[in-house]
Amino acid sequence: MASKYQKRYSEEYKRDAVDLVHSSGRTPTDVARELGISSESVRGWVNKARKATAVKSVSAAGGTSTDERDEELKRLRKLTAEQAKTIEILKKATTFFAKESER
Repeated sequence: MASKYQKRYSEEYKRDAVDLVHSSGRTPTDVARELGISSESVRGWVNKARKATAVKSVSAAGGTSTDERDEELKRLRKLTAEQAKTIEILKKATTFFAKESER
């Protein structure tokens, strides 16, 4: 059963604990034991930091920022709408010329 009192740690404290794991080469369990906190907490913080770093490196390696994605999405939606209009016109033209050739 979980404790009804959860300790709250500042972002700086979490960042320092993660840095300690990375810089010392020790396991999250060892660092947690030294700090007197739950090993699951430190392990979670390390995993969260690892995921955040992976997302940043994907972004830096050719990914796009949120603003760039929004602009690209707008551009593609506009292009799709224009192409849909073009297709509709071509369908009407095909129908018209098919009727004309039957005469």
